[in-house]
Amino acid sequence: MVRFAWRVIVTVVVVFGLHLAFPNLISISSDQPLVTVAAFAVILGVLNAFLRPILLLLTLPLNLLTLGLFTLVVNAIVFWLATVIQGSGVQVADFGAAVLGAFAVSVVSFVASRVIT
Repeated sequence: MVRFAWRVIVTVVVVFGLHLAFPNLISISSDQPLVTVAAFAVILGVLNAFLRPILLLLTLPLNLLTLGLFTLVVNAIVFWLATVIQGSGVQVADFGAAVLGAFAVSVVSFVASRVIT
């Protein structure tokens, strides 16, 4: 549970940082942006825990053909789906923005998980 909380905190920092760096790609439309991003991070964490493994299993042949690069597409789909589920809080401009967000969250979460453990 502590690791999940750390991952949510890291995701909040990354998504909010992406919003500040690229406001046209990832936008936050709320009066309380940190609460909105925290809710988005929890939704993204739940989707990554339950939906992402299923999608990776279903796209295994494509992943093998692309030597794992299709995982970026799966991560972008999960990132975009989290924005759709949340509603109007965190929004991505297009699929490229979802790829950027998913890539940044993946890299920083990987580094943070190595530092935490």
